Amino acid sequence: MSPEYRELIVQISYLIATVLFIFSLKWMNTPKTARRGVVSGVWAMTIGVGGTIIGPTIAVESLPWIALAVIVGGIIGIPLSRVPLTAVPQRTALSHAFGGLAAALVGTAKYYLWLDGELTTFRTFALSAEVLLGGLTFTGSLMAAGKLQEIIPTRPITYRGQNIINFIILGAAIGCGIALIINPEWSFLFPILLVLSLAFGIMLVLPIGGADMPTVIALLNSYAGLSAVAMGFVLENKLLVIAGALDGASGLILSIIMCKAMNRSFRNVLFGAFGKVSTADVAGEQKPVKSATPRDAADMMEQAERVVIIPGYGMAVAQAQHRVRELYDQLTKREISVKFAIHPVAGRMPGHMNVLLAEADIPYEDLVEMDEINRDMAQVDVVLVIGANDVVNPAAKTNPNSPIYGMPVIDADKARAVLAVKRSMNPGFAGIENELYTLEKTLMVFGDAKAVVGDMAKALSGEGGGAH
Repeated sequence: MSPEYRELIVQISYLIATVLFIFSLKWMNTPKTARRGVVSGVWAMTIGVGGTIIGPTIAVESLPWIALAVIVGGIIGIPLSRVPLTAVPQRTALSHAFGGLAAALVGTAKYYLWLDGELTTFRTFALSAEVLLGGLTFTGSLMAAGKLQEIIPTRPITYRGQNIINFIILGAAIGCGIALIINPEWSFLFPILLVLSLAFGIMLVLPIGGADMPTVIALLNSYAGLSAVAMGFVLENKLLVIAGALDGASGLILSIIMCKAMNRSFRNVLFGAFGKVSTADVAGEQKPVKSATPRDAADMMEQAERVVIIPGYGMAVAQAQHRVRELYDQLTKREISVKFAIHPVAGRMPGHMNVLLAEADIPYEDLVEMDEINRDMAQVDVVLVIGANDVVNPAAKTNPNSPIYGMPVIDADKARAVLAVKRSMNPGFAGIENELYTLEKTLMVFGDAKAVVGDMAKALSGEGGGAH
């Protein structure tokens, strides 16, 4: 096969892959077509990689190394794909870390390969951007995964002058990149650039609390995409540039949506140390709460006409989504209207609750976004809060001194009655008391969400349901 014919095949495969990547993002906008979107993305990547291997730039002697890389990647990737849904956020962060590491390694290799006279100004610019973005994405994503897995404390880790030090590290890294662009042969600066980028990734995520992890994951996704764009320019690969741009843009848009959902700015997310537990808030005088048994809760919902369930991270930790489906079935059998109120930042990543509920085959039409459900909350008979905390805290609307003041929340306090399932009265990631739980209309049902909701479903089915 002639090189010209092989190049034509490459360009056609890149065109097909580009179209499939675009459709993949489009189809993943809704759960109804999300599976089609995933399949489209897989085929796009397969066709893109296949076309690249066929291309004239790939030497035959490189094929065994490519095959070895695929095998090693499969050995690592297949076990990582088999994680519970509760671990999907940290699994996603690890994917970003691998993408950033790949970009940093390719950039480093290309710099030293081109050091003998092949480094142009543009190539050095692209290499510097690739290594800087790839390095900070790698270590930043590892930090995010560590916080989500609670290997690293989820609370913000701060110290005096932290932001100044962070800016100095970032400024020094950018300075090294500019110096290399001016004189690409100052090779002693390249390892410094790499080390500074890795250090900045750690320092960037260190002061960010668990409450901001959904936004951080989306932002790191954007960084990974931008590093892929830079890598595409380095390798002169059009598909890599396009795929990276799509990834970077979608991550940035998602970050903006997350910030809007929390009424926060990027500056506040990255440098505000939101989620830092206030000792005064936690150790202050505890207001009295009223508790109930799962049977009491089941009796209340059985008498209702409209029930709204608000899932949170507690449901994910307890893996209670299938028990929630059983409860849903029991209520709908009684012709009780049941809807699920979904807050954009509930859980540890965007769409976390949607994924969990989809696994339990909850009908998509019964999942309602926050803005829409809030309009009808005053007509709801019973709200069942399962493991959610800050996203239902009325302090966001009423207390100007609260760290979450101004954050849009689900108006659970407007319902006629509130049931809240929690293990204890410990605060959420914002580290503040939830005023919803001390309202006169609220009953707390303490215990593991999976066991408690299961007992509610059993009580409705007539099998009983003990107190916890």
